Amino acid sequence: MGQDPTRERAPLPATALRPPRGRVLLLAPHADDDVLGAGGTCALHAAEGDFVQVIVAYDGSAGDPGRRFERAELARRRRAEARAGGAHLGLTSYEFLDHPEGHLPGPAELLAGARDLAERVRALAIDTVYAPWVGEHHLDHHVLARAARLALALAGFRGTAWGYEVWTPLVPTWIVDVSSVHARKLAALEEHQTQLAYLDIRAKGMALSAQRAMYLAPEATHGEAFAPLGEPFGTDRDLLG
Repeated sequence: MGQDPTRERAPLPATALRPPRGRVLLLAPHADDDVLGAGGTCALHAAEGDFVQVIVAYDGSAGDPGRRFERAELARRRRAEARAGGAHLGLTSYEFLDHPEGHLPGPAELLAGARDLAERVRALAIDTVYAPWVGEHHLDHHVLARAARLALALAGFRGTAWGYEVWTPLVPTWIVDVSSVHARKLAALEEHQTQLAYLDIRAKGMALSAQRAMYLAPEATHGEAFAPLGEPFGTDRDLLG
């Protein structure tokens, strides 16, 4: 018997006009990733009255390669940009952890960060988590995905955890139609002037979002794609004890 030649096709993702109701945690590596990755979906949550907590993991100090600002001033600006951007989407609750960027943490550091996140998940009684998917090539995004997986395992999380894309496209299993909030998402990105000075995150980020609308209704213009965040793997799993 020959193998099915279609077995390696990507799955047809489920689609939604609205995400399921519940209390939400949006984990962002840097200010602006919250908007790019799941900003539209979380705007839809907020519009329904769902609680949405945004946690920005890294300090964003690498986001000014031209060194136009002192480090403290850059951090202040990026926090202000995040809050201003979130306001366009109805996101008002932000926390900034200020972890240093651009390094691969050792087991002890990864576990400490995961325990910190686990405490927040439990305290906030979260139902749905959005975090970068683990396949993101950007190191900070990848590390946050691993920390999030470990944190949810430590917290005994029984809700739903989705991985989102920013730099590296994922194979989606769920796509949310964010056409209705696309203009607000663009307005949110416009607030991130420190980053727009170096990269047009509006055009490049929204290009992927536009492609995701291929799976949606003909009139849809933009979608946000997700895949299950997954479980800790390899040596990360060993940290659970």
